[in-house]
Order: sequence, then structure tokens, then C-alpha cells
Amino acid sequence: MTTLTVETSALVGRHLRHLGRVPMRLLGVTVMPVAYVVIFGYLFGSVIEVPDGGYREFLMAGIFAQMMLTNLQHTALGVVDDLGNGIDDRFRSLPIAGLAVPLARTVADLTRVVIACVAMAVVGYAMGWRTHTGPAQVLAGFGLLLLLGFAASWIGVLLGLRLRSAETVSAVAFLVIMPMTFLSNAFIPLRGLPDWLRTACEWNPLSAVVAACRELFGNPGTTGDALPMRHPVAASLLLTVALLLISATLAAHTYRAAARGR
Repeated sequence: MTTLTVETSALVGRHLRHLGRVPMRLLGVTVMPVAYVVIFGYLFGSVIEVPDGGYREFLMAGIFAQMMLTNLQHTALGVVDDLGNGIDDRFRSLPIAGLAVPLARTVADLTRVVIACVAMAVVGYAMGWRTHTGPAQVLAGFGLLLLLGFAASWIGVLLGLRLRSAETVSAVAFLVIMPMTFLSNAFIPLRGLPDWLRTACEWNPLSAVVAACRELFGNPGTTGDALPMRHPVAASLLLTVALLLISATLAAHTYRAAARGR
């Protein structure tokens, strides 16, 4: 293994051990995502009708994508915490690759959302969610979700390094996550919206990811007039890869600049 891989693996282990020692963080990983599935599944499922399928099958791709997007806030707050308690300064004083520190943070947070996805999938299955495609397509759907979560985590690194305040990070993350989640097809079919609002929702990158996952899972709710809705898998893959490359490059540059200026 390369030196970067070894150093990153050691730091990922440190993050995961810390997660296991803080029960409240484990609650955030398991209990809250499961609560979202149950509440949204039964609350919205009783009033929203979805063509060609039930609402709970429609919901799961959207709630998976929402969980991946919230990785942005968790990572940003973790970076701010490391900056505030001096851990980051100690890492920078060690003879390790500078990229290992932010990379370990993003990989550890991606592991956290994998745990959340497993818990949500189990509860969703108990509530009636099923996939109707082959194993390769289902795995591709979860792979696309993890790619979104990884990109969101790198955006979180960038925000944490730039803002350096938990209050500011929470406010900015709210302004990003809430509009992207609710101005999308994550929780409601878009067919009943006014034309201008439906168009805006269909061009939301999160809508492309959600529609792609529904297509890969064989769940209802993949139709739309905008280009990302007509080709959701290709569009979501292109958008998430571009977002990952841009955010990771900017975050790595910001981290190196901060290390040089300390």
C-alpha cells in the first residue's frame, strides 16, 4: 500500500473509534434516519398517491439521497471541531501527507452514512419497500448514492475550513440542504406543480440522483420532461463526479493553504 493509503487508514480508524465512544453520534447515525423513514413513510404515504406504485417505494430513493446530502453538515461540523480543539494542528505537525487528513474525514463520514443506509433499508423493507431489478442495478443505485455522499462530504470539508464556526456552518448547511431537498422529487411527485416550479425541481441535481436511483431500483417516480429526468443515470453520474472533483480539489487546496499559513 502507498504511504497515503496507510496514513489515511490510520486516521479513518481514529474517527471511527471516536464515533463508537460517543453514543449520541451513534444515535444520529441509526435512530434519526430510521425515524425519518417511518415518519415520512406513514405520514406522507397516507395522503400522497404515486402512479404505478406505492408511496413507500417512491420515498426510499429520496430519503436515501437526503441522508447523503446531510453528510455535508456532519463533515463540516467535524472539521470545525478538529480545528477548534487543536487536533488538526497536531495532525499538521506530524510527518504525514497533508491530503490524508481531509481524505480520512470524508471516508470516515462515508462509512457513517453506509451504516445509516443499512438501517434505513432494513426498516424500509419492513414497511414494504422492494427493489424490482437485478443485483447489479441495485448495487449501482447504492453506489451512486455513496458517490453523492462522498461529494457532499468534500463540500463539508471546504465549508468547515472556510467558515471555522459551528453556528455559521449550521446556517449555511441549512440554506443548502433544505432547498435542494424540498425543491426536488425526493418526497413528492412533481406532476402537480406549476410549470415553472416543476422545471426548477427537475433541474435540481438532487432530483437527477433520486430519479436515477428509482430507475435502478425499479421503483416508481422516474418520469419528467427536463433532460436530467429523461436520462437520470447519465445526468446524475456526470453531475456528482463533477461536483466531487471540484469540491475535493478546492478543499485540498484550502487545506494546504491553511497548513502553509499556520
